[in-house]
Amino acid sequence: MIHLSRSLLILSLQKDYALKLVRRIKMKNRYLTKSRFKLAMECPTKLFYTGKEEYVNKSFDDSFLKSLADGGFQVGELAKLYYSGGHDIVTLDYKEALEETNKLLQEENCIIYEAAIKYKNFFVRVDILVKEGNRIKLIEVKAKSTSETTDAQFLGKRVPIVSGWKPYIEDIAFQNYVAKNALPAYEIIPYLMLVNKNSIAPTDGLNQKFKIVKDQDGRSSVRISDQITDEDLSEKLLIPINVETACKVVYEQMYNYMNKQFKFDELIHEFAYHYKEDIRIDPIITNNYKDYEFKATVAEIKAGKKSGYHESFKDALGWKDIDFEDDTIFDLWDNRSIDKQLDQGKVKLLDLTTEDIRVKKNDKEPGLSRTERQWLQIEKSVKKDTNYWFDKEGLEKEMNQWTYPLHFIDFETSQPVIPFNKGRKPYEGIAFQFSHHIVYKDGVVEHKGEYLNVEPGVFPNYEFVRALKQELDNDDGTIFMYSNHENTYLNKIYKQLEAEQEEIEDRDELLSFIRSMTKYKNEEGPRMMVDMLELVKKYYYDPLMRGSNSIKVVLPAILNSSKFIREKYSKPVYGADNGIKSLNFTDWTWVKEEDGKILDPYTLLPRLFSDISKKDYDLLSFDSDELKDGGAAMTAYGRLQFENIPNEIRSSIADGLLKYCELDTLAMVIIYEAWKDMIKNEGGVS
Repeated sequence: MIHLSRSLLILSLQKDYALKLVRRIKMKNRYLTKSRFKLAMECPTKLFYTGKEEYVNKSFDDSFLKSLADGGFQVGELAKLYYSGGHDIVTLDYKEALEETNKLLQEENCIIYEAAIKYKNFFVRVDILVKEGNRIKLIEVKAKSTSETTDAQFLGKRVPIVSGWKPYIEDIAFQNYVAKNALPAYEIIPYLMLVNKNSIAPTDGLNQKFKIVKDQDGRSSVRISDQITDEDLSEKLLIPINVETACKVVYEQMYNYMNKQFKFDELIHEFAYHYKEDIRIDPIITNNYKDYEFKATVAEIKAGKKSGYHESFKDALGWKDIDFEDDTIFDLWDNRSIDKQLDQGKVKLLDLTTEDIRVKKNDKEPGLSRTERQWLQIEKSVKKDTNYWFDKEGLEKEMNQWTYPLHFIDFETSQPVIPFNKGRKPYEGIAFQFSHHIVYKDGVVEHKGEYLNVEPGVFPNYEFVRALKQELDNDDGTIFMYSNHENTYLNKIYKQLEAEQEEIEDRDELLSFIRSMTKYKNEEGPRMMVDMLELVKKYYYDPLMRGSNSIKVVLPAILNSSKFIREKYSKPVYGADNGIKSLNFTDWTWVKEEDGKILDPYTLLPRLFSDISKKDYDLLSFDSDELKDGGAAMTAYGRLQFENIPNEIRSSIADGLLKYCELDTLAMVIIYEAWKDMIKNEGGVS
């Protein structure tokens, strides 16, 4: 027995030593990089959770996928063309990248893409480094636009750095600090390279000269066409801005972290130390926990995953598991006072009073005011009331003003950084798809029409409006959108039509059509679209929606609350011969259950692409705060524009886009049908 205990002790010590050895090896290259610095500036505690498989992480695994959606990959590659002839350091190995960079820096003049610089426990990869003798330009490329050419635009009057620019300036300030200390013999000058709002594309088809390719390991990269010409680059779409002054402001600032005051250099050394030693910085609950990527669901926790969100609340606030059953101020719709509420120690909705919300009725408009709706959500949450609220009288008055047939439309859009055509500006809106459902006076529903143009390099907007006009010009029925997105894009196209230099025979007709159904410069057209989102805000609330009014949240709530809708769409009537006409579905059932719960109809759609992880696809389609509704469609459009995809896969993605957009307008119809039934059969405010 003694020998056995001694043997177990020895094994335990050996195991402990082995774990420490592995940990020491892992700690060796635990540098504070640009991405980890960004995480720490959002919330220092995130440094402990990042990169650990045991913790749920709801950020994108595929950063290239995200940059495809926001145009980042195009901007990065275009910037290299403006500083041509550089050396691209592609290795991901820290040591190799540093050796390659240092060797190049021995040259009198050089340009380096992804230059590696290390100082103590800091490691950065610089987008573009330009060395001219003793002077080095550090250029950080961002897909953010500006119309100004100096860093005065970044400096605030009430705050040191304008909040919208703060993350970008701090990013380049971090790189500048590392470079100045690692390369003290050089004059280091930091730059932000941004998209120039005032520039125009010098040629047609420039955007098509940046194609996505994948290597054998599945890593994505951009291949620049060898057909790039001097004319393509004659008009600079990107502009470098010297940010020395803005960086100095950052260095002089005092930062309040961990209940202490730090200067910038002190702060980043704290971050680097804690990350290298794998020591968690004590959590402080701030506004950043509203969309915390290290937050696990109940199911994920039961499956053995760890949740940084839950650990932080337990440590910072002493919460127990039962506390997480209560809604928090982060769940409250349109909550603009989170910082103030946290300062007062109010975290749960049950902590809030009418004084916190300042509930006030809007006498000028019908329905709930913003604060009334907030207080309704709070009351439902605190009382654990799962019944929906519905203002029958208010919505019925609205419905009585509508003209049949009713038209429900939804757009899918994109804003490419590099314009498709000569003479257009960066980020001009493109409308590449719409869906159109009709509801007739007798209640008959029909998926009437659709439009989709994903042909690479084609500017579709005018054909888009012509197709939409053909759909809607046959009667005077009321037109519905969900949110102001459709109105915004029609106004964009209106301005494009006005400014178009080429002859357009039906220009006046298209302009008149757009004006008739939109609100333009505070002038309402005679057939101005009704915004269903505003109807939801004023007249309907279901506790299942919590703090969101997204159609992708309202639809599942309606399915759960409306018996009429469940019975109608639990049968394969959609796309059936004697059922509801559909252009993309056949004998389809929208109401399906799993484990006693009604499935979200959006999860029944085929995935737009099968070569990305389910996690990233879900983020694009449902969960992403950055991409929001339409993220999957926008990314699919980008892939169809910039990837050499086989025809069968291209057709599959296009088919998926059609189904995706069709469900968006069907969701609007279903919400309308449910409300109509509630008015007829259920009465009153619930």
